[in-house]
Amino acid sequence: MTKKVRVRFAPSPTGPLHIGGLRTALFNYLFAKRNGGDFVVRIEDTDRNRYIEGSEKHIMDSLKWCGLTIDEGPENKGSYGPYRQSERKKLYETKIQELLKKGRAYYAFDKKEDLDFHRKDHEKKGKTFMYNAHNRKKLNNSLSLSVEETNKLVNSGAEHVIRFKTPAKQEVICKDELRGVVRVSTETIDDKILFKSDGMPTYHFANVIDDYEMEISHVIRGEEWLPSLPLHWLLYEAFGWDNKPKFVHLPLILKPVGKGKLSKRDGDKSGFPVFAIQWENEGVIKGYKEHGYLPETVINFLSLLGWNPGSEKEIFTLKELVEVFSLENLNKSGARFDPEKNEWFNHSHIQKTGGRQITSRLKNDFFDFVSKDDDKRLHKITELIRPRLNTLNDVFKASRFFFENPENYSEKQFKKLKKSNYKEILEGIIIQIDSTKDLNSFKSSLEELVLKNEWNFGKVMGLLRLSLVGELSGPDLFDIVALLGKDVCTFRIKLLLKAFDTIDV
Repeated sequence: MTKKVRVRFAPSPTGPLHIGGLRTALFNYLFAKRNGGDFVVRIEDTDRNRYIEGSEKHIMDSLKWCGLTIDEGPENKGSYGPYRQSERKKLYETKIQELLKKGRAYYAFDKKEDLDFHRKDHEKKGKTFMYNAHNRKKLNNSLSLSVEETNKLVNSGAEHVIRFKTPAKQEVICKDELRGVVRVSTETIDDKILFKSDGMPTYHFANVIDDYEMEISHVIRGEEWLPSLPLHWLLYEAFGWDNKPKFVHLPLILKPVGKGKLSKRDGDKSGFPVFAIQWENEGVIKGYKEHGYLPETVINFLSLLGWNPGSEKEIFTLKELVEVFSLENLNKSGARFDPEKNEWFNHSHIQKTGGRQITSRLKNDFFDFVSKDDDKRLHKITELIRPRLNTLNDVFKASRFFFENPENYSEKQFKKLKKSNYKEILEGIIIQIDSTKDLNSFKSSLEELVLKNEWNFGKVMGLLRLSLVGELSGPDLFDIVALLGKDVCTFRIKLLLKAFDTIDV
């Protein structure tokens, strides 16, 4: 019987959700949905020293904004909960006792200063200190003490940890679905701490217990966890669990320039976001949402960092990604982050997204001052400016002249056009606007006026655009005229005439 696909995204609430973590969540989500499985979110909050208030909310809000619907999690209860590790302590205590009884774990009472001494002593000799089979019976633990001594220390409340008893002189043969067979000698593996002195499990222990208990079929996580795979493999074997999940370690997201993985510092340095949404705990740090990106864009460019669709297609919706995603098309090598290409993705999605949907977003986020009865006009405006938008934030510059008279004029074009017969042309345009019944036909009437007076059509268009927009760029000029209306057009032309008469250049 084929095991149902169940994947988990298991972030630690130690800060905002980085774009790399979001990509991990996305790949888990896509794989689950492609295979009719469950997307589980588990909060791994056993490290209370690193816990940051607001982090869990940022994680959940980021997933929600991106459209990654959770099947099971802290806010979506399922039959495998609780979904916060801090609420699963009794389970971990039961399981660690099971390992102790099996002889696969042991109590360690070593003091921090003693371990520091051993590390420094090894460094002096050019060696690396490792706590495992070659020296553990020489250290202060239940393997070097009698049962009576051990029980006495534990019962007296002596500070201790519980370590995994790594098998001596064995080869761990484990498998990664992306990289193939991984072979590691146990002589290179520490006896990792499974339970800390505060009575909480470490990531390694809780992670394996939860994946087993929640019947996770595939562990899809970042490449940085690949060195932990042998230990996790050994823990499954220590419990006698044969049905290990399939492991997939995703390639790194690399810096735009240089070596190493993408970090928050890279975003700070180069001026691009590394979070999906705003983080407010340590001062306000804007995310892609606040920079004017669509969630569809973020999902799209993240999907292509370490995965390829097997075709030349680059623009995908979340639904389309679900239909084509497969683990077989994951890349082994790191993927370089490209902020400029991400902006191109956003421009493409803005063009692809339904006009009324963009209008709604622009109105809700930017056009607070537009009354509700202006919906039809606002939709026409957004349709005109949409081709010029790389981000939603560009709407201010692209549309401001529809709502406000130009405060300044492009200095270079102002100087150039003042040298023409501007007064004759602008006064003629005013007369023509007043006499045109329907501004939708203004283009043909203006062409007749230009032909009749033998004016330079380029100069006429330049003067009209400068008066209405304040610069010589923007959407189709005659669409602008129709949307602004006679009174606004006439008023702005008169403003430019006044400026030509009063401003020395």
